[in-house]
Amino acid sequence: MVEHLQHYEIISSKKVVEVMETIDRALFVPDGTPAYVDSPMAIGYNATISAPHMHATCLQLLEENLKPGMHALDVGSGTGYLTACFALMVGPQGRAVGVEHIPELADSSLKNIEKSAAAPLLKEGSLSIHVGDGRQGWPEFAPYDAIHVGAAAPEIPQPLLDQLKPGGRMVIPVGKISQDLKVVDKKEDGSVTVRTEISVRYVPLTSRDAQLRGS
Repeated sequence: MVEHLQHYEIISSKKVVEVMETIDRALFVPDGTPAYVDSPMAIGYNATISAPHMHATCLQLLEENLKPGMHALDVGSGTGYLTACFALMVGPQGRAVGVEHIPELADSSLKNIEKSAAAPLLKEGSLSIHVGDGRQGWPEFAPYDAIHVGAAAPEIPQPLLDQLKPGGRMVIPVGKISQDLKVVDKKEDGSVTVRTEISVRYVPLTSRDAQLRGS
């Protein structure tokens, strides 16, 4: 899978290659599904795990903000795959935080992580998964050097902008029918710039009830 992504020049970073080879995607997809195919997969509760090329894209966009000791927030952490990747990159001196509003997914993501190379970081507390509305971020460990949002918001949530550290970067899909992956950089003076990376297709960032209804 990783070699395929390198071949098609999705991944150029040695660090991202190393992390994606270390955190086995097979531990984070439903049993019986082809773990290494480059496509999104349903994980229940009207949620999906993104395709590997999207994970690779987001990891590369955030790489400079995922250095050892930094803080990272994963909104809509789902199966826990990308949160585990973040944890490996920021290391035991950093902090990787996943927020998921479906309790059952949060519970299963912890079991997935416990089987992965990120298990020691979960055990010692530098990696954590929380049940909550990701649109509100997770203030306890803010500010964050890196924020990843795994569902499409109609607009960038203000609490996430507030929790982004000066010098930090957020990657978030924005839009309803037509969606774009936005790269949000907060400068040291607190001003924010936003650019479009690529067009994407994500499930909506919505309330727990609306997600379960599929609306």
